[in-house]
Amino acid sequence: MHPIPQRCARRPLSGGLVVPYVSVIHGGYAAFGSLHAERARTALLQGLCQICGERLEERCFLIVRPADAVRGISPEPALHPECLPYSAARCPMLNGTVTHYRSRAVLTDHPAGRPCTDPSCPCPSSAPDQGHTARSGARADQYEAWMIHTRDYRLTGPDHQPGVIDGISTDVPVLRRRLLRKATLAPEQEAQLRILRAVLDATSDLTLPDSSCPKETP
Repeated sequence: MHPIPQRCARRPLSGGLVVPYVSVIHGGYAAFGSLHAERARTALLQGLCQICGERLEERCFLIVRPADAVRGISPEPALHPECLPYSAARCPMLNGTVTHYRSRAVLTDHPAGRPCTDPSCPCPSSAPDQGHTARSGARADQYEAWMIHTRDYRLTGPDHQPGVIDGISTDVPVLRRRLLRKATLAPEQEAQLRILRAVLDATSDLTLPDSSCPKETP
């Protein structure tokens, strides 16, 4: 079991797990995997760690999927180097425990996973964002952690929408890349991969001719 980072010592716990700064908490229930939009925006704007909520220091990690790398944007707040290992070990999406993104009903699903019928409740909007809607029920992507220097921490968004933030730019010098989990493959892809591995294993077992043996004279 990965120990709780010292930076997270003051964070609330749920089921023995640290509740990330950007997680939705509704009615005393921590909704792991659901981002609180306002806190996520605050973390991006102020350069805070998404886990402990403290200000980033000299270096930080960005969570990057292949689609994020293509766009050049990491949509999530960054993490301290000390908070990443804990998150990578305990988050079901990052450690590979879950194989698919959680399904979300656009009209009824609440970020905390339960409907809220209290009109006076200040809970986040029940409508999932476009990213969650697009990934709903899909196979999990590959996730990597990219370390950057905080002097290269730069927020970015669409040029035609001033004030709109899509995330942190990845078009900066990357100090280190760490694979957190591989993508979940379709059954047919898994089968093809097994066949390829079997072929490679068989090929590696072949014994090459000994070049020291004398050649036959025709």
